[in-house]
Amino acid sequence: MEFLTSFFSGPVPVEAYLAVSLIMFFAGVYGFLTRKSMLMILVSIELMLNAADINFVAFNRYLYPGQFEGFYFTLFTIAIAACETAVAIAIIINIYRNLTSVEVGNIDQMKE
Repeated sequence: MEFLTSFFSGPVPVEAYLAVSLIMFFAGVYGFLTRKSMLMILVSIELMLNAADINFVAFNRYLYPGQFEGFYFTLFTIAIAACETAVAIAIIINIYRNLTSVEVGNIDQMKE
């Protein structure tokens, strides 16, 4: 038990944040490339944006610990992502009203 307390007593290294961010980003890429539902694709894009936010904060914390530019960038990207999500959901709702499906393969029917 003493090993665990000495192991977790120090600050979290930047590599740990980058590893979590890398896993989140590639999970988002995988979801974006493999999902057929537009809503799941949107969730995957949000996952990739959150991974970028973790990078902003982690690099700010370790490169410039007394300044808050990384936090400001993160708040800005969260606001932009919220606006993009609202517009995307509005588009998806309109597609659903016309096609009664939100599958990516059914978008070709919109031309008719």
